[in-house]
Amino acid sequence: MKFGDVILAVASLAVIYILVYSVLGIALVPMNSVWGLNGAFFVSVLVSASIVGYVFAGKIREESRMVSMGKVVVLFAFVIIFLALICSVGGHSGALTDEDLQNMYDTSSWTNMDWVAYEKVVVALNISVNVLVVLALGFVGLYLGSMRKPSAKTKE
Repeated sequence: MKFGDVILAVASLAVIYILVYSVLGIALVPMNSVWGLNGAFFVSVLVSASIVGYVFAGKIREESRMVSMGKVVVLFAFVIIFLALICSVGGHSGALTDEDLQNMYDTSSWTNMDWVAYEKVVVALNISVNVLVVLALGFVGLYLGSMRKPSAKTKE
């Protein structure tokens, strides 16, 4: 795959991922806020990677399949890191982290630095888990999607 094809595949993957995640996130939040969003994340990564693998199957097969899929998945992992950072800054994940920490530990003597440090650890852990899931499910989805045979060109 050429660099332009990788960029186009990752852009398509990001758009499809956001659309699928938005719909599934809205549908699964009532289930349980954390598990619903995690389930939506897993399914949307797999579905969007499968769709992109299907659409870009011909380009993926131009060179080594694993190399092509690796380029797309690694670049998409950086997109997910960016999205996770934006969500951690703009959302209410800090409040959720604070509530979980207060339920687990006696936080009456914690300083502001303690709170900031633990919140950063939670964000780093969240990003790490997201990247691992994207790498694993992205490879699976791209592999499954790219299994279709390219259509034979007919001569007229």
